[in-house]
Amino acid sequence: MQEIARRAKNAAICGLARAQPGDIDRCAEAIRPAARGRIHTFIGTSPLHRKYQMDIDEAECLARVTASVSRARGLTDDVEWSAMDATRTEADFLCRCVEAAIKAGATTVNIPDTVGYAYHDEFGDLIRMLQERVPGADEIIFSTHCHNDLGLAVANSLSGVSAGARQVECAVNGLGERAGNAALEEIVMAIHTRADVMSVWTGVDTTLLTRASKLVSRVTAFPVQYNKAIVGRNAFAHESGIHQDGVLKHAGTFEIMTPESVGVKESSLVMGKHSGRHAFREKLKELGYELG
Repeated sequence: MQEIARRAKNAAICGLARAQPGDIDRCAEAIRPAARGRIHTFIGTSPLHRKYQMDIDEAECLARVTASVSRARGLTDDVEWSAMDATRTEADFLCRCVEAAIKAGATTVNIPDTVGYAYHDEFGDLIRMLQERVPGADEIIFSTHCHNDLGLAVANSLSGVSAGARQVECAVNGLGERAGNAALEEIVMAIHTRADVMSVWTGVDTTLLTRASKLVSRVTAFPVQYNKAIVGRNAFAHESGIHQDGVLKHAGTFEIMTPESVGVKESSLVMGKHSGRHAFREKLKELGYELG
């Protein structure tokens, strides 16, 4: 991690640590060479995590929040704190934990849907509730971290952004524990494509998304499903005759973004049992044949 920190020019380099002094100190050592370093510390806050994973009560949990964030803040000015399993934490207690983290010096507060449990309306409401109820909430950045166990990671992340979160923790190709995390490319293109709804922007060069996806897939040996949104092999492929006919007349009939916008050269018309005459004629033209 120190080597990454040395080489990074613009990105903030963040180390993740449990709410334990040793972990936090090691993170500080790892990010020390970075031009912009951050320590991200976390603790489970839900009843299940407090009882079964750590065997602590609310008072001890709050004390650990304060102690861990304070220690991290003593080592760097940029500190993120997460309430693991936030979406299954009692609302009142979650507010107290977030307030404690802010008072201890957290500059970013992350609200994870650790087990992908929340519905998108619930998640947006949770972000709004924290902003309205927690003292000092207007002075920090709220972050989302959504898992995909119910297939709602991207929807929940976008709901959080709509509610006021200004950081999204996500992963290229949706990689992550169990069913994965929110897919970076889907969040970026949802915001980019629906600028009429989302009053935010990402600054991401969208033309590099497909390239990034292929690189991550190759390095991790984790294949991308063919029908994956944005970067899947079939994302800009059309086999249905009705769709092919529409795309040949005007791409906007069945494409809400251009393939070039995500780094794909062009759309493809796939010849199959659902294909129609229009696409068949065009394919023959490509091969140098003209139907009489």
